[in-house]
Amino acid sequence: MSEIDWSKVHKEVPTWFRDAKFGLFFHWGPYSVPAYQNEWYSRNMYCRGLEQNKHHEETYGSLHDFGYKDFYPGMTGEGFDPAEWARLAKRAGARYAGPVSEHCDNFSLWDSKVNPVNSVNYGPHRDVVGECLEAFRKEGIRTLATFHHQWLWGWFMSTDNEADVYDPANEVYYGPALPLETNRYIPHRWPDDAFCQNWLDKVREVIDQYAPDAIYFDSRACVIAEKYRYDMAEYYYHTKGMTEGVITYKQEDFPGGMGVYDLECGRFASPRDFCWQSDDRLEDQVTWCMVQNPRYKSAERIIHQLCDIVAKNGNLLLNVGPYADGSFHPDAVRTLEEIGDWLALNGEAIYESRPFAVAAEGPTTVEDADYDVDKIEEQLEKGAAVDVSSGILTARDFRFTTREGFLYVITFGWPGEGIFHIRTLREGATCLEKIRSVSMIGSSEPLSYTRDQEGLHVKTPADRPCNHACVLKIA
Repeated sequence: MSEIDWSKVHKEVPTWFRDAKFGLFFHWGPYSVPAYQNEWYSRNMYCRGLEQNKHHEETYGSLHDFGYKDFYPGMTGEGFDPAEWARLAKRAGARYAGPVSEHCDNFSLWDSKVNPVNSVNYGPHRDVVGECLEAFRKEGIRTLATFHHQWLWGWFMSTDNEADVYDPANEVYYGPALPLETNRYIPHRWPDDAFCQNWLDKVREVIDQYAPDAIYFDSRACVIAEKYRYDMAEYYYHTKGMTEGVITYKQEDFPGGMGVYDLECGRFASPRDFCWQSDDRLEDQVTWCMVQNPRYKSAERIIHQLCDIVAKNGNLLLNVGPYADGSFHPDAVRTLEEIGDWLALNGEAIYESRPFAVAAEGPTTVEDADYDVDKIEEQLEKGAAVDVSSGILTARDFRFTTREGFLYVITFGWPGEGIFHIRTLREGATCLEKIRSVSMIGSSEPLSYTRDQEGLHVKTPADRPCNHACVLKIA
């Protein structure tokens, strides 16, 4: 067998993606019905001894009598309004968006002929992907399809021999019975050709029917045989002619140069010379789906994260999970709208921006972080994800971006003495030789400033124009 030449699917990241900076995606599936702890309920309910297994048997009965397939009817979708999803995405300031097309649970959220277990035949009886992507396009939002279905290999294999996953009549829902060890991250028994072909056919079907602008792959795509991964990229970029399309991937699941590298809940300490993406949660609990008694991160926390990522040449793809009926928690809506208000005022420092010679200044330490293989394997063992958090930015921290000849200095607090001291822009700094004027977005008040060997010193306006972060605009 000849060696695969991945250079044939190398491509530049499209300008629209580099310009977009902020996207939204939505974890919605049968796991939203129990809404207990996290979206891995479909796996963990079958693992004896895990808390989700105990909760399941206490709440719903034995795994023999009530399996994951029995949650399908509870995903009613009665509150699902794709136009409202699109309105929320636009209101939040997202430039690309899409639902999780298929999680790890073999439940496709599109009108699939490849997989009979889909949202048209079960649950809401709606083409969720098709309706959402159409609604997003009407709002001028680029579209995203996300795939996690490589995890299906071994996902449902249970430590309970009486579980419904081992009934041959249920193979359509859970796939064929496999050795229990296949539910590890890297199993001894790798997916066979039939599984890999089905993996590919699902992605091709979504490409054929909906032509998403971006395709996202969760981790563990490395278990899919290389031929099928290459065929997927070739089909999307060349056969279907998606020259403006983009594929995002994690870890080393695909070779560099064929798409955008994604850090789950991650970040870089310093800027990169390549475009990258971090996908993270609005949820403040360690879950990507709706759970009982949900909590959400503050708008300020997300805005600060977005600014840090953008300054380092990245995009932020933010998740929010709806209820089983397809509607969103009011707190999530309010937070997304608050983020959108900030972007509506300060977006020129974010959208279409590019990194400055220096990305960051300040005392807060930001280290490289990723939800890497070690953390995934810990989650597989314990049934619960490990949180990845970063430091809280202060009034002495700054992030820098550029656009159309302007330098933007994003400030994360309001100095008590009424002066921003920015050492990076001191007199003689080679990164910025001349300053013509300094203003603050949202304020009409002219700003006075001085510059010396210690830094650029900018007097604050009398009134703070917005919450969370303010932006100095330097000509």
